[in-house]
Amino acid sequence: MKSLKQSIGIDVAKDTLVCCIGGSDQNEQFSFSKTKTFSNDIKGFAQLMQWVTPSKGNDVVFVMEATGVYYENLAYWLDSKGEKLSVLLPNKVKHYAKSLNLKTKTDGVDAQLLSRIGLERKLTLWTIPSKIMREVKFLSRAYREDKAKLVIVKNQLHAKEHAHGCPASVIKRLKKQIAFLQAQLLETEAELRVTVMSDSLLSDKVTKISTIPGISFMTIISILAETNAFALVENAKQLVSYAGLDIQQNQSGAKEGKTRISKKGNSYIRNALYMPALCASKHNPDMKVFYNRIIEKKPAKKIGITAVARKLLILTYILWKNDTEFELEHAK
Repeated sequence: MKSLKQSIGIDVAKDTLVCCIGGSDQNEQFSFSKTKTFSNDIKGFAQLMQWVTPSKGNDVVFVMEATGVYYENLAYWLDSKGEKLSVLLPNKVKHYAKSLNLKTKTDGVDAQLLSRIGLERKLTLWTIPSKIMREVKFLSRAYREDKAKLVIVKNQLHAKEHAHGCPASVIKRLKKQIAFLQAQLLETEAELRVTVMSDSLLSDKVTKISTIPGISFMTIISILAETNAFALVENAKQLVSYAGLDIQQNQSGAKEGKTRISKKGNSYIRNALYMPALCASKHNPDMKVFYNRIIEKKPAKKIGITAVARKLLILTYILWKNDTEFELEHAK
């Protein structure tokens, strides 16, 4: 069978790439090769291309998931070779698998699934992140990681100060760690501000988004960094799912289980939004009304905070997409 369209599905892991070549003919009949495994390094990339090239047609796309950071080296390498590449959000692949009623999950099955979605769907091609966005992502993650460390050390200091007989040297070292981490945070934020200001378009958009009451510069940067400035996002619902703020219901017949967020998404975005959502629910009049309306229906503060975080995330996306400042109508 001569393939008119080909899709190479790649299931990416830390050390390996499990690949499957799929093809479709003029009758839209699909065929798939046996899967083959390559190492996730330059040598493996070259071997992958040697395997693909003999059967390669004109309309070829490589398809993989945006899982962690392990896909990035291959993605940049394929882009440098001029290959078409589509990088999909994990939840999009998961929903597609459910539509096929797949019950088996292995690396080989996932590779064929990615190949199939490339044949069936018209996918958006991956756009290589700009140098600035790559820098912003590394810096924003370093900031969040240092902030998490700071919380841990502060908690340790609190425990030691209230413990009986703790040596003064231990407390002194913990205070030094706190001072060091606080200095690191200031330096990282300053570097981020300089980096953002070097791009007038990015800086202008960040300034407009910062008009949302309760959203800080660092929160905006974390969201943009983790979504590559929303490059892979097609709509607000997909963004909420990517952040793991989508609602999972547990109801069947008379049974009414707990409703909760999936948390199957980007934890950096959720962490970045928690404190802004907490502050907005108390000090932003519009968000306070929204928060109170939520907890009247479900009297749990955590549900209300999560709803506010989700709303702030969607607002950020809307302002970025429309290139506008915040107006009261956006909050309704």
